[in-house]
This record gives sequence, C-alpha cells and structure tokens, in this order.
Amino acid sequence: MQYLAEGLRLPTNGLDYTILAIYFVVVLGIGFAARASVKTSLDFFLSGRSLPAWVTGLAFVAANLGATEILGMAATGAQYGVAVVHWYWIGAIPAMVFLGLVMMPFYYRSKVRSVPEFLLHRFDKSAHLLSSVLFAFSAILIAGVNLYALSIVVEALLGWPQWVAIVVAGLFVLIYITIGGLSSAIYNEVLQFFVILAALIPITLLGLKRVGGWDGLSGSLEKQHGADFMTAWGGTGIGDANPLGANWLTIILGLGFVLSFGYWTTNFAEVQRALSAKNLSAAKRTPLIAAFPKIFIVFAVMIPGLVAAVVVPKIGTPGSDLTYNDAIPLLMQELLPNGVLGIAVTGLLAAFMAGMAANVSSFNTVFTTDIWQRYVKKDQPDAYYLRFGRLITAVGVLASIGTAFIAASFSNIMTYLQTLFSFFNVPLFVVFIIGMFWKRASMKSGVWGLLAGTTAAMVNYFVIYKQGIIDIPSDQGANFVSAIVGFVAGAVVMVVVTLFTAPKPEAQLAGLVYGTESPEAEEAPEEGDSAWYRKPALLGWGALVLAALCYLPYSL
Repeated sequence: MQYLAEGLRLPTNGLDYTILAIYFVVVLGIGFAARASVKTSLDFFLSGRSLPAWVTGLAFVAANLGATEILGMAATGAQYGVAVVHWYWIGAIPAMVFLGLVMMPFYYRSKVRSVPEFLLHRFDKSAHLLSSVLFAFSAILIAGVNLYALSIVVEALLGWPQWVAIVVAGLFVLIYITIGGLSSAIYNEVLQFFVILAALIPITLLGLKRVGGWDGLSGSLEKQHGADFMTAWGGTGIGDANPLGANWLTIILGLGFVLSFGYWTTNFAEVQRALSAKNLSAAKRTPLIAAFPKIFIVFAVMIPGLVAAVVVPKIGTPGSDLTYNDAIPLLMQELLPNGVLGIAVTGLLAAFMAGMAANVSSFNTVFTTDIWQRYVKKDQPDAYYLRFGRLITAVGVLASIGTAFIAASFSNIMTYLQTLFSFFNVPLFVVFIIGMFWKRASMKSGVWGLLAGTTAAMVNYFVIYKQGIIDIPSDQGANFVSAIVGFVAGAVVMVVVTLFTAPKPEAQLAGLVYGTESPEAEEAPEEGDSAWYRKPALLGWGALVLAALCYLPYSL
C-alpha cells in the first residue's frame, strides 16, 4: 500500500474542525429527514420517481464529482498535462447529451429500476443476470476507490493510518444511505456539489497566484516537459510521442466514444439519478443540466494538478516519495490558511461521500431488484425488499472497504478507474447500443456480447499490454486500446451469434428498440414546457457548442 508522503500533514486547528463537524451534522440531518419519505422499496431505490430536474441534474454531476474525480483528475493533470481536458469535453459532454436526448426515453418509459433490468426486457435472463453481476462487482470496486481516496485526505488531516480512515469513513456513509435511501444520497449530493466547488476554487486561484498566473505556469511546465504538455492535441499524431501516450484516433474512439458513452449512458450510478426524476421531461433534462457545470469543472481539477507539477517537479517520479494522488493534499498544505483549509477538507470529504454514495446506492438497487428479487427470493412483500435493501447496503460498504486496498496499489487512481470502465462499462454499452438500434439482434447475442467484450478487454490489458506483446506507451493509452478492443469484440460476437439464433418476437420490442415506441408511451407535456430551459434538445446543443468553444484555446 502507498501511504501519503511522510510530513504531508495539514496544519488544521479548532476552526477547521468546527466547519467539518457542522457539515457532518447537516449530512446526518438530511439522512434522518429523508427517512420520513421512505415507505416503499421504490422510495428507497428511486426516490419514488418524484424529484425535480434541477435536483437530479446537480446530483447527477455531483455523483461523478467524487474524490476519485478530484484527486484522480488532479493527478492526471500533474502526470499528463492539459490533455486532461479530453476527459471532459470529449469524454463526457457528448455522451451526456446523447443520454438525455436518446437513451433516457427508453429507460424512463420502460419503468425499469436499473440498467440490467432493461437488458432483461431487450434480451433474456442470461444477459440480465450476467450484466447484474458484472455491474454489482464493478460498483463495489469503484466505491473502494472512493474510500481509498478519502483515506488520503483523512491521513493528511488527522494522521490516522489509512486502514482506520477507510473503516471509519465507510461506516459513516453506511449510516446515512441506510437511513434515507436514494433521496438521502441525492439531496446530500446537491449540498456536496456546492461544498466541493467552495473547496476547489480557492485551491485553483491561490495555486495560480503561487506560480505567477497562467503564463508563469505554462512557462515552467513547458521547460520541464516540453510544449506538448500544455496543449490538448500536441503530439497526438499517429506514431508521435506525447505525455498521454495516446494518439488522436485512440483518444476519439477509445475515450470519446467507447469509454465515454459506455460510462455515461450505461453506468447505473449516474442513470439512477435521472430515473428518480418526477417525469420523462425532467429525466431527459437531468444529464443536460449536469453538462453545463461539467464543462467548467475541468479547470478546477486540472489547474491544481498542473500547479503541483511546478511546485514539486519530481512528483510521481521514482525518486520522489510523493505520488500523483498527493497533488491536492500537497496544495492544501502549501496554500490554504485555517478556515479555508477546513472548507477544503470538508469539500474533499463531501466529494468522497458523493462518489461512494452513488456507487453504493446503485449497488444495493441492482443486487436487490435484479439478483435477489428475481432469482433468489421471488414474490415477497414490498417491506421485505425494503429491509433487504438496507441490509445489502451494509454488505456493499463492508465489501468496498476491502476493495479500497486494491486501489492503494495504483499511483494514479484515475488510471485504475479507467481500467475498470474498459472492463465493465464498455461491454455493457456495446450490447445496449446494438440492441437498441438493431431490431434483429437476437436474445442470446446479449450474454455472448457481454462475455466477449469483457474477456477481450481484459486480455488486451493483462496479456497484450502488461506482457509487452505490443508496446503501448502508458497505462491510459492501454485503457483506450482495451476499450476499443472490448467494443469491437462484443459487437462482432453479437452479429455472429445473431446470425445463428432466434430474434426476439417483434411484438415484444415496442419501446425497447429505436423507432418502435408505442403511441401510448408519449407523455403529455408538463405545464410551462414551452420555456427554453425546459427544451432538452436546446439544452443539449447548447452544451455541445459551449464545450467546443472551450476547446479552441487548447487546440492551438
């Protein structure tokens, strides 16, 4: 396990701890307040489908803006430079728009409670069970990453050993999710969104001041790493060398299409927030509303990573005791006065809880509704599944405590996350997208596509890349290639299996394949839908145009 560098302790005082204590009291208060609304399993798992779009939209972006996002993307900025913008403007915004405009109608109208449940309706039980198991397993691994990320901060704050920080933090999240279910998680995520920004903005501004503004930052890093470190596309020609170790083709196909669409459109930790919206219009707007702050959050996580690379030029190198993951705690120690330091620590803890709560709440939904209720204990009273959902939440938290120690072996946790996404999200995406747009895709093609995609991605990473059969310059570059390989393998196998197996009866495909929506599925517009901010298509195009405009300075 990699511990935080010795001596990297935050100079906290009573004011900082007071701010932190107030926040924890508020979080638990929200959990107890949400408990009153949890009377059925639908309330616990999907907030009774009753939340407005602005709440689910902020929760959607906050669920992704976890500690892994903050520590991991700052680490990515310190390691790879300005290329980190690709994870936002190519690797997030287009997929979020696609989810809102194209895929949410399929999810919401079918009244499914999870992404695997959609595959049950489109394919068969084998595809449903395999996708449920794969998703539950990946959710626990990702929740463990959030726990490990938090342990870095708590160790810096209190000097606790990482294992103590992991256990204590996991138990705290367990309390407020178990009490209030998804509503508790979502309303806390709205609060956490603003607390996280209050933490990141001072670090970003004071960091820029420390290194002489953007010009001073650019000049220092170009001397250390070359001009390509401060451009988004520099050196990304096929065969050229660049800090990221990936060319434009693998960036666009691997990150921008396969990994991005695989994560944002089929990762139930995100989709669950939109499914809790009060109607279809609100569900469609949820990821679109989230896309606008996502465009600008990149600056608040990238710049601290770049500043850390200037302040400690050897960060992450074999000769340094600092890993890339230490970038944010390092700047907190170096730059923030007491009081502001307390806000920053609170923001990071909020980020951790948002990320972990998203994965744990999606895990308990999938395990309860897609595995236990359908294959183990059928036709039980609703109160039984509500009790079981709370129980399996505790099991999920305990399991994620164990997987946190796996994440500790990676010097850049975002690299580890991208590896997990290429293994688990990409195969799910290829099966979903082919099933949604190709009516002929057979029932059995779903499970074989999942198996082929997952296996191919793992073989590429662990055998072809790790054993040096093909020279790929970096772990991130290998992740992009694994994602492409997994997608292609899954698609090819689905086509081949479809040629030799029976298709699903066309009468059972209404509302599950693009262009087959039944007229009765259309929703009457809600009052006030003529306002521009209630038009999903306008919101979606606005997000895409704004992201493209942001890219201009980094493409030069």
